[in-house]
Amino acid sequence: MNLTKAGALVTGGSRGLGAALARSLAKRGARVVLVARGREELERVVAEIRAAGGEAHALVEDVGDKRAVHRIAGAAQALVGPIALVVHNASTLGPVPLEPLADTDCETLEATLAVNLVGPFRLTKALVGAMMLHHRGLVVHVSSDAAVTPYARWGAYGVSKAALDHLNRIWAAELDGSGVDFLSIDPGEMDTAMHAAAMPDADRAALADPARVAERIVGLIERGGFASGARIEAQAGAAS
Repeated sequence: MNLTKAGALVTGGSRGLGAALARSLAKRGARVVLVARGREELERVVAEIRAAGGEAHALVEDVGDKRAVHRIAGAAQALVGPIALVVHNASTLGPVPLEPLADTDCETLEATLAVNLVGPFRLTKALVGAMMLHHRGLVVHVSSDAAVTPYARWGAYGVSKAALDHLNRIWAAELDGSGVDFLSIDPGEMDTAMHAAAMPDADRAALADPARVAERIVGLIERGGFASGARIEAQAGAAS
């Protein structure tokens, strides 16, 4: 995908991988809209991108709120024009320390799915029609190894990411030939606030730098060559 002047929407863009992806996309000329709940962190990332010569805009919204979806889609397109790239990066772990399924409230599971699965579904629905009209678009779902490995205490998060991977495959099957492609990316373990919240005793030196992972992901987006619906491990470069 040629990112020069392309409209790009990145959710969860205020920190970690989302912020790193927004910086990397803007560096390559994309016109980036960042979405997150925290205004101060989000506006700081936008200011950094602009100071480096990139184009970035902030939308303070919650992707888990169904009322926000059309506001996000409408505002993003008003700011940067047609959206060619959507990165569904926003995620929640649910309460930490992480709990066994037997101790997980139904409301916790619902809230996790609302952000990690239903939010991306709704936002894609709101944007994919325009992508199809332009016969151009890429929807990226940020997954996790918890989607394929049943880690104890990661139930709500793991279930949401497994479903997200399959959502990615179904979108790809249904829109085959439309000009809109879908990709699920497992970024691997990174030195982020989310990882620290989930695993506070982890050795940070063994974790990947989100900026380096973002560069690999954006490089993949630029090169293309993957099958729509594929699942790729960013740090290993493997597809499944």
